[in-house]
Amino acid sequence: MNLPVQTEGLTKRYGGLTAVHDLQLTVRAGEVYGFLGPNGAGKTTTLRMLLGLVRPTAGTVRLLGRPPTAGRLTGVGALIEGPAFYPYLSGRENLRVLARYAGVGADRVALVLDLVDLTDRAGDRYAGYSLGMKQRLGVAAALLKDPRLLILDEPTNGLDPAGMADMRTLIRRLGAAGCTVLVSSHLLGEVEQVCDRVGVIARGRLIAEGSVAELRGAVGLRLLADPLDAAAARARELVGAEQVRVVDGGLELAVEPDRAAWLNTELVGAGLAVRELRPRERDLEQVFFDLVERGTADVA
Repeated sequence: MNLPVQTEGLTKRYGGLTAVHDLQLTVRAGEVYGFLGPNGAGKTTTLRMLLGLVRPTAGTVRLLGRPPTAGRLTGVGALIEGPAFYPYLSGRENLRVLARYAGVGADRVALVLDLVDLTDRAGDRYAGYSLGMKQRLGVAAALLKDPRLLILDEPTNGLDPAGMADMRTLIRRLGAAGCTVLVSSHLLGEVEQVCDRVGVIARGRLIAEGSVAELRGAVGLRLLADPLDAAAARARELVGAEQVRVVDGGLELAVEPDRAAWLNTELVGAGLAVRELRPRERDLEQVFFDLVERGTADVA
């Protein structure tokens, strides 16, 4: 079975600058994959190479099992660096122009407008659209040929909170319908809320990959028990005083999560009412900054 996206040793140099270095990227069928990194990390350059818009210096790209050829990407839709439409035409008319060029029937125009929730404003001129509506029309254009793979470059860039929420809902809906989505972003919340797996890029290098849960990792236990002072005292006896902190009305224990059952038994046996005992994950923002700092240091 052909993977929607697969790269081997993908590299792009501009003179003495290496924008992307030895990138091994794999996106599985049916998943929403987040390509996460700070601005300037090489995300857009990578996506342009995937689509055949930029020639790699080295390495290979395969989309849906085939090398990309710009303008002839069967089964692939994309929105890169913002949409561009005729400002004096309506949203519907703009899509009809693109549909005729792509050999797509007019019934598909109505369908994609509905998919992106623009049917009610489809007759309005594009020049009067909000930024969020323009982005959604761009996604509609990318969906015209009913792609199996959709590539979106910073689709919420510049949107207000309502527009960002609309775009996240749309991406989740597309993923649930079976479309494979590769979405690049520098926004942690966007990736966390919509993506099945995440690849983190810094200075053109893929420095981590996995689910959001895997990237966070479990780093201890969170304990809520009554009375709190007695629970803290007993926990310090069990795992050591230096491993226990009182945080936000509960306890954070710097111990392996697999010790939870033993701790629960000991605390309940001591007459304490345990209300919550669960693995404590790192904040995704801290994970991201740690990864980027480490990746940057590795290539400095």
